[in-house]
Amino acid sequence: MKMLLLLFLVPTAVLGQCLTSEDSKLIDPAWPILYKGQQLFSLNMLNIANNVTPSENILFSPFSVYNALILAYFTANNHTEQVLKKALYIPPSQSKDSTMKAYALQKRLRAPNNGSSEFELLSANRLFVSNKLTVRQCMLDLFKEEIVNTDFAGDPKAALKMINDWVAEKTKDQIKNLLSPEQVNEATQLVLANAAYFKGWWKSKFQPESTSKELFYISNSQNAFVMMMKQKSTFNHLVSEKLNAHVLELPYKGDEISLIILLPPFASPNGVTNILRRLKTHPDLNKMINEEMMQRPVEVSIPKFSIEQELQLLPILNSMDIGELFTSSADLSGLTGHPELKLDDIVHKAKITLDEEGTTASAATAIFNFRSSRPLDPAKFICNHPFVYILFDKKTSTLLFTGIYYKPPPS
Repeated sequence: MKMLLLLFLVPTAVLGQCLTSEDSKLIDPAWPILYKGQQLFSLNMLNIANNVTPSENILFSPFSVYNALILAYFTANNHTEQVLKKALYIPPSQSKDSTMKAYALQKRLRAPNNGSSEFELLSANRLFVSNKLTVRQCMLDLFKEEIVNTDFAGDPKAALKMINDWVAEKTKDQIKNLLSPEQVNEATQLVLANAAYFKGWWKSKFQPESTSKELFYISNSQNAFVMMMKQKSTFNHLVSEKLNAHVLELPYKGDEISLIILLPPFASPNGVTNILRRLKTHPDLNKMINEEMMQRPVEVSIPKFSIEQELQLLPILNSMDIGELFTSSADLSGLTGHPELKLDDIVHKAKITLDEEGTTASAATAIFNFRSSRPLDPAKFICNHPFVYILFDKKTSTLLFTGIYYKPPPS
């Protein structure tokens, strides 16, 4: 049986008939624990992604991937459920019922802010289910807002177009043709789809007339020109000995979401890798932003760029001990009551644009199967060499998008 999986948000209700007695043990409050789990998962994934693809630009939405895997966790049973629970940093004592309710709350907190003049943060999911697949009634009730009855067998081309059009719509046409005809055909039984979109305007804008062409030092022996945006304003700033990095917070209007940039010392060997390793050891971004950083005037220079990337997640997830999800031994019987559904692969696409006005970012995830100069002065923050960046939701402590800028992307 063929199953295709794209992912994002989560259920809005919990029904006992989908759960065991152990699943139903409620531990409150669950949602702070899960937000911490998301952060730990995100930092671990970023560190491993850098190890798998060293010295290459990286961009992905760990929030999208995490919720993709959480959705798989909701349909998983037995050993597969335990593997996902551990990888997603869900405490052993926390029940599936509690996890589902926590994500129901998260979904309400992330209701689209249509019409806001401060920022746009949109997220949605759909379960495109074959009309030949019998889904358990409790799961139908659980995902009643998301399930779409789909005729894969009768018209796979129309089904593919419907899914890709939905992703494009939710990401404001930033992610197009997420899935290919090879990934959706007559054998497809299920597509769990998610889409994420963010557009924010800087609280303190960069002026276009200040942008100029400057050198970016990719390594000690390689450099390239970039369009460097500049401004001097008051920002949260930190010289962190724990991370061996200069840290800057660039807030968007509304003060709920910020771009966090972590910059290693200039010409530091393995500077980005060292930051990621230390960040994994000291993962409390909330404490760093809210307690350790100080407001001060800072001269900022950061490249203006746009990156679109399809990240091959399978080798990364294998390194995160989630490989069982993509083997014949995986048990995803929670959806249908039968263990015949299997996963073969996962694909993720993301896009981000930084310019003088602000940032636009979007992402979608799919799991599917077939059967500067050195900143000696802390008041200067010059991103003219590789750096780490995180689009951070301060309200929920969530890493929405993460990336590593090693070199200017192709024009």
